[in-house]
Amino acid sequence: MLKGYILILIASLILVPVTRKKKITFLSRDSLEVTADVYVAKEDYPYLILFHQEGSSRGEYNETALKFMKLNFNCLAVDLRSGNNSNYVRNETARKAMQTFKPSLFLDAGNDIEAAIEYAYNINNQNVILVGSSFSASLCMVIGNRNPHVKAVIAFSPGEFFGDNLRLEEELDTFRIPLFVTGTETELPYIDKMLQKISAQDNVTVYKPVTPPGQHGSMALWDNNPTKDEYWLALLVFFNSLKNI
Repeated sequence: MLKGYILILIASLILVPVTRKKKITFLSRDSLEVTADVYVAKEDYPYLILFHQEGSSRGEYNETALKFMKLNFNCLAVDLRSGNNSNYVRNETARKAMQTFKPSLFLDAGNDIEAAIEYAYNINNQNVILVGSSFSASLCMVIGNRNPHVKAVIAFSPGEFFGDNLRLEEELDTFRIPLFVTGTETELPYIDKMLQKISAQDNVTVYKPVTPPGQHGSMALWDNNPTKDEYWLALLVFFNSLKNI
């Protein structure tokens, strides 16, 4: 049953969905204007909120969001205030933060993540799934674990990016919702140490790539990653586990 489901979903990723995409803005917790792209597959589908890695932008998900739509999700790809460019898409939130003298360290982007959760939840009153990449993956784990409107978290290459201001190894004593974590061959020993208090929980999945060395961040899902299929397969299994939650 599961094998057949996965094969159907993998085949669906090849198809190009009818895209309803538009650029929107909303206010962060400290009133910074945040820019995001909304991808609507169907009005009543739940939302995946997609956050980029350092030096990047919402353009990191240009390809990936279209594939998520084929899995019956809407997407909100967000420019966090710490970033630059990806796939020729400029990070407009980072530019606004610079213009308005808003703080733009990694931790400050937590304000944008909280606001994005509220924005997406209010669209159709369904709990959301957070997808983070590198530093934003770490923030998604911390924020998602405490926010009642988050159903699950997908974390690509999380790490201890915040110095003494936030230590995930100390922060994450338990995890209340399903969590999917992955990273490169080099990153995984550090990820295992960071998650040592929660890794034995039944709702925590740590995926170790079959083909080393792996790919940092959400770029593991990009078409130009030769091992993308194994990441997609692991994600499809995770999504399937959420169906009855």
